[in-house]
Amino acid sequence: MKHFLCMIALLASVAGGPAFAQSTGILSDVTGGEAPAEEESAPADTGALALSEEEEAAAEALPKVFEDQDEWRTLADRVGVAVEEARASTAVLGDLRSQLAAWRDTFLERQSINSARIETIRAQINALGEPPAEGVEDPRITERRVELSQKLQLLEAPAVLATEAYTQANGLIGEVDDLISSRESDRLSERVQTPLNPESWPRAGAAAVAATRAMTSEVRANLANPSKLNSFYSVLPAILVLATIGLVLLFRGRGWYNRATRALVDRSKRSRDVLRFVLSLGQILIPFIGVLALAEALTLSGFLGRRLFQVVEALPVLALFPIVAHWIAGHLTPLGLDQDRHPLLMTPEVSTQAHRQFIFLGYMLMIFGVMERLIAVNGIDPVPAAVLTFPFGLVIAWALYWFADALKPELDDASDDASRSFRVTLRTLLSRGLKIVAVVGVVAGAVGYINAFEAVTAPAALTVYMLAVMLLLQRLSVDFYAMVSKSENGAQDALIPVLIGFLLILISLPILALIWGAQWTDLTELWARFREGFSIGETKISPSSFLLFALVFVVGYTVTRLTQAALRTTVLPRTKLDVGGQDALVSGLGYVGIFLAAVIAITTAGIDLSGLAIVAGALSVGIGFGLQNIVSNFVSGIILLIERPISQGDWIEVGDQMGYVRDISVRSTRIETFDRTDVIVPNGDLVSNQVINWTRGNNVGRVIVPVGVAYGTDTEWVAGILKEIAEAHPMVLMNPAPSVVFQGFGADSLDFEIRAILRDVNYVLSVKSEMNHEIAKRFAQEEIEIPFSQRDIWLRNPEVLDFGKEGNADETDNDAGKGASATDAEDHPPQERFREIEDTAEAAEEAQDGDGDGDGR
Repeated sequence: MKHFLCMIALLASVAGGPAFAQSTGILSDVTGGEAPAEEESAPADTGALALSEEEEAAAEALPKVFEDQDEWRTLADRVGVAVEEARASTAVLGDLRSQLAAWRDTFLERQSINSARIETIRAQINALGEPPAEGVEDPRITERRVELSQKLQLLEAPAVLATEAYTQANGLIGEVDDLISSRESDRLSERVQTPLNPESWPRAGAAAVAATRAMTSEVRANLANPSKLNSFYSVLPAILVLATIGLVLLFRGRGWYNRATRALVDRSKRSRDVLRFVLSLGQILIPFIGVLALAEALTLSGFLGRRLFQVVEALPVLALFPIVAHWIAGHLTPLGLDQDRHPLLMTPEVSTQAHRQFIFLGYMLMIFGVMERLIAVNGIDPVPAAVLTFPFGLVIAWALYWFADALKPELDDASDDASRSFRVTLRTLLSRGLKIVAVVGVVAGAVGYINAFEAVTAPAALTVYMLAVMLLLQRLSVDFYAMVSKSENGAQDALIPVLIGFLLILISLPILALIWGAQWTDLTELWARFREGFSIGETKISPSSFLLFALVFVVGYTVTRLTQAALRTTVLPRTKLDVGGQDALVSGLGYVGIFLAAVIAITTAGIDLSGLAIVAGALSVGIGFGLQNIVSNFVSGIILLIERPISQGDWIEVGDQMGYVRDISVRSTRIETFDRTDVIVPNGDLVSNQVINWTRGNNVGRVIVPVGVAYGTDTEWVAGILKEIAEAHPMVLMNPAPSVVFQGFGADSLDFEIRAILRDVNYVLSVKSEMNHEIAKRFAQEEIEIPFSQRDIWLRNPEVLDFGKEGNADETDNDAGKGASATDAEDHPPQERFREIEDTAEAAEEAQDGDGDGDGR
């Protein structure tokens, strides 16, 4: 208690000075061991009022909060000595760090003590204002300000002390982490004699023989012990039962289980993939139970020595490597499956190779773990241990390399499909990474860096296991979504499985960090930093504040949308507002509601908006000088994203540009034209200009097919044929039915139009082309003529042309405006040319009279 009171006094002297230490009776209690008399608790010149019952109760409860300070100081001193001397083992340092982390969490929680009351008193002090620089202030205001200041400092004391202790704990944790990291770095960089040096082989052989003899001697000693024999005979039936169960489950259990599950899956009409995956977990459980039974049988015998007992104790966990390898290989690298149906897009030959390599890798990991356990329990020196473990690590690296080679995608695996290309890219990166790790690990081990070799090779193999399990779980999420949604075809492209896959990646990150040598304390430190949050100016943002912000904003957004829906469907239709006014009112309410939801969420989360006012003032100056277009496009982008007048995939026409909307950002919109070029259109143009959206809401649209027939053709007959062609097309809707319009009398033909509503306007050109083909075919069958443009040539005053004279080609050229043209006089005499012109004119008159065009002009 005295220790806490001394800290209060020290805080008072630092924060408020001597005047504060003498300003209140409660703080005068902490300056000495005995409490002064009540009448001496407040000097007469301060005019401080007595604390209320609430503050007095809070003051009496404050020491109880820090009654464990002696324990904390003891731990802090112990950690400081351990770090300075650097003699404690890594395990001891890890234990100390765990205790420090627990204390740090406690201090972090204590920083919020009396927070609500502190905010209230601060608001009261702010309401009183600052003391006047000149003049005399009302004594009652001065007295109240002093009283509130005393209460504020008293209530802030626990939080301040907790902050100081939190800072100390955080610093000690950092020192411990640095020491542990330094030791780990030294261990990885430690180099021993290369295991390839033949001089170390006899020493390693001797160590192996000594370890074998030691374990054998322990077993012989137990066999020679009568009490051990009596115990063995008493539990022999149990040993036989366990051994029988273990052997049966290991060698026959998997096959029996597979046949039983196959029958259950075949009987299931739905969710076969999910059921098959869940039942396949028995392929892990049954062999694992078998190994546990064998290990328990060996342990019950009582003949195992201390060393063998530790090895057998770890055997079930190590046996999980080959067991899980069989299970993963059966799912990801199945035998005899076509490449298009293969989970990793492998050919049957490559899948068979990868299947065998992965299972072989699992067995080698188990053997490597058993060897490390034997070396640890027998206390073999580093050099012989390196010689004994290097061959097994070398085999693991070899298996990793060949598995990576089998994982490498084939050249024909590339595809335009995004998901397929993504999987191929992941396979390529993983294949290259595994090969690099295998080669680097072998080189490091060969030159003597055995710890680095083990720290690279084994984690790489475990990473393969981890990624394989994550991939299987992601496939399970897709299958489960397909089962729930009853949409097997759309499950691959659904959003929920993608989000689940992203969540699985986040979960796998800390596990991968632990695999690659990160300490559990490192992860807890990251979590503590995350819980602590980060500061922006004077505002501290923590996960709780962020979640509160998100929750309040979502609630506000939901209320806004519900209000909009109620106005649109219930309130506004009963008013006299037109449709445009109703839409504008609903849209404006949406903007205001979202803005208010954001502001309320920010203030509720405790984010200070005063800094935003300064930023907004600075931005307004920049906007006024040159950011009008940028801000206009930005605001227009927000409008487009909220109102959604256009969406990705819509066929729009803006200005002289027409195409499909491929991307809408806050500044611009990307349109892909029909010639496969991208046009970047500022959002301001889409909001301020006229935009034609051909596929807004639905893809129904109209096609117009013009066609002309020769004069003299029966128009009713042509209209009937065209209507039959329109109604026969599969893309044409019958409601409303297609129509044929006789547009009028053209210069060369009788003009008709087919007007029809299509199911999908995106196929308008294809439909138009197909209808034209059908029109040409039917008109040819019905002998209906489709005329082409005709022009008559008339010669005005042909008698002035004198073709009998030579050298008047120039005159002929000058008369070209009268309808005559000159030709080579040697090739065509003038009389023949004139006769040809007359014949052409007569033929044109006869053709025009034959078409029924009147008097033959």
